[in-house]
Parts: sequence; C-alpha cells; structure tokens
Amino acid sequence: MNYATIKWYDIANGEGVRISLFVSGCTHHCKNCFNAVAWDFSYGEPFDKATEEKILKELASPFIAGLSLLGGEPLEPQNQAALRPFLEEVKRRFPQKPVWCYTGFLFDPTTGELVEEAKNTADTKGLLALVDVLVDGPYVEELHDIRLKFRGSSNQRVIDVQKSLKEKTCVLYLE
Repeated sequence: MNYATIKWYDIANGEGVRISLFVSGCTHHCKNCFNAVAWDFSYGEPFDKATEEKILKELASPFIAGLSLLGGEPLEPQNQAALRPFLEEVKRRFPQKPVWCYTGFLFDPTTGELVEEAKNTADTKGLLALVDVLVDGPYVEELHDIRLKFRGSSNQRVIDVQKSLKEKTCVLYLE
C-alpha cells in the first residue's frame, strides 16, 4: 500500500487534533473529489514499517486525540491488508484514542462489512471492528453542503461503529 500524505496536526477530519493518513488508491472517482491525485494506487510513498512507527510515536503525544484514515480509499481491498495490522497495533498501544475512517463505500452494521460484497476481504470485518467513527458514502457534488460537520455531502453518514455493531443497526455519531 502507498500513502499520498500524512497530516500530523489535522483538525478538519475528526474531533480534536489528529494525525490523518491519506492512503493512495480509489476506484470511486467522485466528481470534483478534493484528493483526486490519490486515486492512483501507486501514487505517493510506500506505507512501510518506518512510516507506521513514526505515526505510532506521534500518537503518543498527549495532545493528539486520535487517528483518521482517508484517501484515496482506505477500504479498497488492496489497502485493507496493510491497514488491519496497523490499526490493531494502534488500538493495542492507544485504546483510548479514537480511529476515524472515511470511505466512499456503505457500511452494513448487521454484518459488520461493506454493503458492496465484492469489496469485502478476509480483513474487512476485523478492520471495521477497529474503527470508532466511520464516515461512509461517496462524495456527491450535488449534495455538497459546507454546513455539514466532518463530511462533504449530505448523503454521507457519520457512524458510531462500535454501537452499530453491538446493536446491529446504524447508530449515528453525528446527525
């Protein structure tokens, strides 16, 4: 997996000051995507152990509230295998720091997977179980609304993943 960039002090993609990892690769190709350069899976730098360790080191800072995953598309099948063990380590070291994930796919809380079955891999369920807040749904330019908090278009949901999995229904984190 490659990543496009890392924002070490991000306040736009989740609550508090966060580290945001923008992975490379996306097949959605949403009209007027804010990060179209990251559609290419080979764009950017390799997400290697040194990069993982640097993120983990910075997450130890008391003023860093958590980690956000964006893209590209973190839940593309090609990216899931690299992200799952990384998130396992994030949660092992920092269980109190919430992980946010932005995806153009839709989340099905009854199965703990993605609605689009072809995009589920052996890692999907475990990966989503490590996410605290999921912003799901593709960006739709015609539904863009600058008043929305932590999302770009009104079709997107901000989901409390852990409550949703427990209750097997979609529990919104934010309206």
